[in-house]
Amino acid sequence: MIRSQQLIFLISSAALFFSGITLLSYRVFDWGLLPLLGLFILYLSPKKNRSVISLFLFFLLGLLLFQLVTGWINEWDVSKETKILLNRSFLLFILLALALSHLISKEKIRFFTVFPNWRRRISMPSHTISLPSFLLIGLAGSSTIFIPLIWSPEVSEVKTLFLFAIGFTILNATLEELIWRGVMLSSLKRNVSVLYAVTVTSLGFGLLHLSIGIPLLLSLLFSFGGLFYAIVVLKTDSIYPSIVFHMVMNVGMVLNGWIN
Repeated sequence: MIRSQQLIFLISSAALFFSGITLLSYRVFDWGLLPLLGLFILYLSPKKNRSVISLFLFFLLGLLLFQLVTGWINEWDVSKETKILLNRSFLLFILLALALSHLISKEKIRFFTVFPNWRRRISMPSHTISLPSFLLIGLAGSSTIFIPLIWSPEVSEVKTLFLFAIGFTILNATLEELIWRGVMLSSLKRNVSVLYAVTVTSLGFGLLHLSIGIPLLLSLLFSFGGLFYAIVVLKTDSIYPSIVFHMVMNVGMVLNGWIN
């Protein structure tokens, strides 16, 4: 009975978290405050996993600030590329909000900031594979994002986008990985099950792309990218490979014209 109540509590918390990300990403601020209120009520209730609720609550507060500031930046008379780079840099608001949550909960942030053990073997369902081979396969899969460029008739324009792609990639991939895998995954994994942690961070990662104008269906598909990055981090016990894979994907997205 207690376990079922705990499961309902965690599912309800995640549902509020996802609805908050969706509504705030669409800038429906009036309705977006309702999930915040719901999480605050859950935080005050005499339940376990208060640190989990705090994590969700402060994430949404950081997202709210992020959306307000980026909305203000959009009114500036600056280039489109500058607005995009500023937008990505303001993900720091979410990261700082999560740091504040940990401070209040008196928990440490792990971040997975250790370098991979290159002699390690990765356990698969029916066999093991060396870490370098595992990462090479992941890199090959991520690099498929560049395939559409083979048929691009605007190769010269692609070259001019390269510097912007590098700046976007460093900001976006690093901050998103620190938020979702560095803080959210490590913290949720410490307090609840790995399955719950991976599911929440993967879906949340996908839904957050709504805030940059990605359609809902495509954003949900991005959740599989979040799942892939989570598996990489958990298998290698390091965030650095997922940052590299994420960077490869982001460079390809910019050069393919998917970020504008």
